[in-house]
Amino acid sequence: MKRVGNLYQKIISLENLYQADQKARKGKKKQYGVQQHDRNQEENLKALHVMLRDKTFTTSSYKVFTIYEPKEREIYGLPYYPDRIVHHAVMNYLEPIFTANFTADTYACIKTRGIGKALRNLKKALTDKAHTTYCLKLDIRKFYPSIDHTVLKGQLRRKIKDPDLLDLLDDIIGSVPAGIPIGNYLSQYFSNFYLTGFDHWLKEKLKVKYYFRYADDIVIMHWSKEYLHQLRVLITKYLEENLKLQVKPNYQVFPVAARGIDFVGYVFFHTYILMRKSIKKNFGRAVHKRKPRQVLAAYYGWAKHCNSKNLLRKLLENEKI
Repeated sequence: MKRVGNLYQKIISLENLYQADQKARKGKKKQYGVQQHDRNQEENLKALHVMLRDKTFTTSSYKVFTIYEPKEREIYGLPYYPDRIVHHAVMNYLEPIFTANFTADTYACIKTRGIGKALRNLKKALTDKAHTTYCLKLDIRKFYPSIDHTVLKGQLRRKIKDPDLLDLLDDIIGSVPAGIPIGNYLSQYFSNFYLTGFDHWLKEKLKVKYYFRYADDIVIMHWSKEYLHQLRVLITKYLEENLKLQVKPNYQVFPVAARGIDFVGYVFFHTYILMRKSIKKNFGRAVHKRKPRQVLAAYYGWAKHCNSKNLLRKLLENEKI
C-alpha cells in the first residue's frame, strides 16, 4: 500500500480552512455556533491556522445527548468553531485517499453511493436467483464504541506518512476514551476505513461475490446455506483477531424467498422490494397526524423505490404531495 505524505501544510492553509468553513456550514447557517463564528469569521480562521501551525489545537469538549430513533444511541457534538471546520479541512484531502481504498461493496457515507446505490446493486444481484438462494445477515456489536484506537492508528500509519497530520488525527481519535464518537464528521470515514481490510479480505482472498456492507450492517448471499454458516465462523474469527470486534449473536442465515433481506430500510425479495415495516408505520403515523408536506414528500421518495403502489394509494388518497 503506497503511503501519502506532505498533506498537513495543505490542510492547515487559510485557503483550505475557508473552503472547509463553507462546506461545514451547509444546511446549518442558522445554527448558533455558525452565527457566532460569522461575527469574527476572518479572525477566527486566521487564529485557527496559527493554532494548527503551532500545534496548539486540541479537540474541544463534547456535548453528549441521547437519541431514541431509529434506536437508542449516544451522539457526541463538537463546537462548529474550531472543531467541525478542522474535520472538514482534513477530509478535503483525506476523503479521496480513503475512498480510493474502499471496495465497491460498501455504501455508507460515501459520495455517489449511499442507500440508493446499495438498493440498486442488491436488486440487480437478486436477479441471479440460482446464486442468491440464501442470505447471511449480521452486524457488529456496538461498532463505533468498539473501534480500537491502537488498531485504527496503525491502519492510518500504513496509509499516511505525514507525522504532523498523524498527530492531529491521534488527538481527534483520543478525544474519547474508547471507540469513535457517533456524530463526528470524521468518524463516519474512520469507521469505513477501519473495515476496509476486512472488505478486501472477503472479496479478494475468500472470493465472496455477493457482499454488501452499509456501515456495520452486512449482507452476503450464496446458493449454499452450509457455505454461509462456515463463512460466518471465518468472519467472526477475522473480526475478533484483527479488529477486536464482535459479531452480534443475532446473526441469521435464511432462504431469501421465504423471508426477504431487511437492508437499508427495505425488504428485498428476488422479484420485488417492500418498505421496512417500521418505516411504513412511521409513514402512516405521519399521514394520520397530518405532518407537513415536506415530511410526507420524504416518505414518498422512500416509497417510490419499492413496490408500494397499494400502500401509497391507501395512505395518500386524500393528500397532495
